[in-house]
Amino acid sequence: MRRMCALTAMAVAEHFRDQGLHVLLLVDSVTRFAEAHREVALAGGEDASLRGYPPSLTQAIMGLAERAGPGPEGTGDITAVFSVLVAGSDMEEPVADILRGVLDGHVVLDRRIAERGRFPAIDLLRSVSRSLPEAASEEENQMIGEARRLLGAYDKAELMIQAGLYAAGSDPVIDRAIQVWPKLDGFLAEAAPENGVAGSFERLGSCLEK
Repeated sequence: MRRMCALTAMAVAEHFRDQGLHVLLLVDSVTRFAEAHREVALAGGEDASLRGYPPSLTQAIMGLAERAGPGPEGTGDITAVFSVLVAGSDMEEPVADILRGVLDGHVVLDRRIAERGRFPAIDLLRSVSRSLPEAASEEENQMIGEARRLLGAYDKAELMIQAGLYAAGSDPVIDRAIQVWPKLDGFLAEAAPENGVAGSFERLGSCLEK
C-alpha cells in the first residue's frame, strides 16, 4: 500500500492532465516509496545490491518520475516535485543519485545553512537546473554565473578565511568573493519582491556591483 501511494497519485495527476489541465504533483517522499519497494522486492526474493536496495529500484523510480512532464498533444502537463530524505547529506546514495539522473533539476537543502539561520537553506552550488539557460536571458545567465563563481570561490577558501590564514591580495577572485559574500548570502534569504523575477535580478545585480 505504501508503494502504491505514489503510483496512485501519479495516476490521478495523469487523469487531470488528460483533461487539458496543468497539474502540480508533490511527492513526499520518494525515499519512503523506495523503502516500500525494497520491502516488497526483498520479500519476493530479489537480492539487495544498491546499499541495501534491490536492482529493480532504478526502474521503479524512473518509471514513476518519467510519467511527469507534458502529456500527448492536446492535453495538459504535470509538474512534479519529488522530495528525497538524504541520510548524512550523502547525495551519492541510491535514491538521490537515481533521481538526479532523470529529473530536470534538483534543489539541495543543507542542514548547516539552516543551523546558521538562513532560510530557505538552499545550497546553491549543489543545486542544478537543466532548464535554466533557456528560461533566462543572456544577461541574466551571466549574472547567475558570476554569482555562482564568487560563491564557489568563497566556499573553497572559507576555512582559510575564517582561520585568518588568507592574505588579502593573494587571489583577486577570492578578494571579490569576500567582498560580495554577505550581500549574496542575504539576497538568498530575502523574500520575493513584488515585481517578481525582474525584481530579483535587479537585487542580484546590485549585490554584484563593484
